[in-house]
Amino acid sequence: VQRVGAMATLFMTDAPVRSFEDAQRCDTGRYGELFRGLLERGIYVAPSQFECLFLSLAHGDGEIDRTVEAVRDVLGDDLTSLEV
Repeated sequence: VQRVGAMATLFMTDAPVRSFEDAQRCDTGRYGELFRGLLERGIYVAPSQFECLFLSLAHGDGEIDRTVEAVRDVLGDDLTSLEV
C-alpha cells in the first residue's frame, strides 16, 4: 500500500514501489483478481493498481472491517506481506 494523506494505492508486489518502473513490475493480474473478488463482495476499489483509493470520514469501523475481511477472503489469511 502506498499512501499520501487520504489517498492510497494498492500494489501487488513484495518490494517497495518508489517509481513508475517499480509500479510496472507489479503483478497486475493478481490485482485484477483482488478487484474482481472485492467487487463480488460489494467492495468497490479502483479497477487498476495505477489509480488511487480515497478514504474519508464516511468510512467507519464497520466499512473498514468489512473491507479487511473481504480482502482476507480473496487473498487468504496470510496478509503479513501487506505493508501500509
